[in-house]
Amino acid sequence: MQIDSLQGLTDGKESCKLPLFSEKNNGGSWKAMKISYKIWLDHHGKAFGDGPYELLTRVEKTKSLRQAAQQMGMAYSKAWRLVRTLEQRLGFPLIDRKVGGLSGGGSQITPKAKELMNGYGRFRKEIERTLEKVFQRHFGWFR
Repeated sequence: MQIDSLQGLTDGKESCKLPLFSEKNNGGSWKAMKISYKIWLDHHGKAFGDGPYELLTRVEKTKSLRQAAQQMGMAYSKAWRLVRTLEQRLGFPLIDRKVGGLSGGGSQITPKAKELMNGYGRFRKEIERTLEKVFQRHFGWFR
């Protein structure tokens, strides 16, 4: 994969930041310069990105959509709507839900969701490595 332009990789809302080189700030100390970008998978709209990846990772650990949402500072109802929307866009379930009762409820990541998460994690790491290489090719002199 080769990226020759950073155009379209950010919408200005959230970003992932890669420290690439340093500059002196007003106080004379060094601080890292960063590339900011946001990547997501699009399928009939935004279908998967950093937020859903984090939410599903937390569901996998806690076995609870409610706890995962709470850990992220997100309302359970928002997390529930997000998962339903993503499932519709992707065309497959992300979470198997068990309604509460005597044994309590819970959530479990589906095998297809786990496959998506693994692929997305590898994809993100490759994007970071690629962006750093492209930056060095064009701005390595600025260190």
